[in-house]
Amino acid sequence: MSEIHIDRHLYNTRPEPEGRLPREMAVYDLLEKLEIPFVRVDHDVAMTIEDCKGVDDLLGIDICKNLFLCNAQKTKFYLLLMPGGKQFKTKDLSKQIGSSRLSFAPAEYMEKYLGVTPGSATILGLMNDSDNQVQLIIDREVTAQEEFGCHPCINTSSLKLKTSDVLDKLIPALGHAPVFVEL
Repeated sequence: MSEIHIDRHLYNTRPEPEGRLPREMAVYDLLEKLEIPFVRVDHDVAMTIEDCKGVDDLLGIDICKNLFLCNAQKTKFYLLLMPGGKQFKTKDLSKQIGSSRLSFAPAEYMEKYLGVTPGSATILGLMNDSDNQVQLIIDREVTAQEEFGCHPCINTSSLKLKTSDVLDKLIPALGHAPVFVEL
């Protein structure tokens, strides 16, 4: 497991825009507009769930694993949210959503539809998918948690949100009706 440097300070406010990407600042605009409180921590680049272990501990949550997937023809795209510690098995998901031969989508599609780069996939990226090209899929186990962890469209910060705010405020505002699965 790699060790990343984590700013040990927790913030309840948006960061100053200097040195931040516009896509990250747009997340804070959306959260403020929807009146969704959050706790934020900054850290080095976290490319994997393993990198997020220290972040999880500091925020007192399990960061959600976000997988950007597509069918073999690259005509259907999916953002799967699942518990960070759970192993992903393609066949389990394929059966439930009726799409065979799922694979990880190429980076250019992640950038095109979610506006993020690999390692930064997040439910918040759906704010950039105004044409609804990406189907949101959520493992029911994620919804059973009181709190939800994700990146703000960049993998150098992590957020803790209330799961109820994600389900009741964020998802409706994003306009992406989720499909719930059990993996």
